[in-house]
Amino acid sequence: MAASAGGLQALSVVLGGLPADFPAAIAIVMHLAPDHKSILAELLDSRTLLPVRQARTGDHLAPSQVFIAPPNHHLLVGKGGRLALSSSVSEKVHHARPSAEPLFASVAHWYQNLAIAVVLTGGDGDGSLGVQLIKQQGGMVIAQDRPTSQDFSMPESSIQTGDVDYVLPLAAIASKLITLVGVAGAAHQARPAVSSANHKRHRKETLC
Repeated sequence: MAASAGGLQALSVVLGGLPADFPAAIAIVMHLAPDHKSILAELLDSRTLLPVRQARTGDHLAPSQVFIAPPNHHLLVGKGGRLALSSSVSEKVHHARPSAEPLFASVAHWYQNLAIAVVLTGGDGDGSLGVQLIKQQGGMVIAQDRPTSQDFSMPESSIQTGDVDYVLPLAAIASKLITLVGVAGAAHQARPAVSSANHKRHRKETLC
């Protein structure tokens, strides 16, 4: 998932609509101030049944868990769902670090037709190149619609590529993810793989 302006509210709605046993891993990039500690993971963790934490190099994606890119680092997914963070001086993409492009590109490479990209409210065109890679590998793409976006620039840039499968109001994205992940999960079982807080559960393995 990728978000920028208005992203906290958008991510809160999407993650808050997912069940504790959501059978996919979630990796999130949100444009954040590079010079300040982020409490985004803590805020989202309090608003969803899924455990949310800031990603670190060496973490592994797992179903029902959410990983957030830290400020000033790109987040990438490697072989076996292993996460890696870029250097804090690595090149910015669309003037942003973290950017959605490296995340989406790495997810497309390793998860191919099991990947789902979600582009939420935000400025600039971040994510538009990545969603094309997701589609080239057979994955799915969801974009937030204009009326529910605080800033429609990011979703609009992805929609203009022609590679967005669903343009949805914010409140409908979680239910669509549940449906799509259920379908992908059934396909995954048929073939080898390639990519309140007290009730939170940790499970192992899959991606969104």
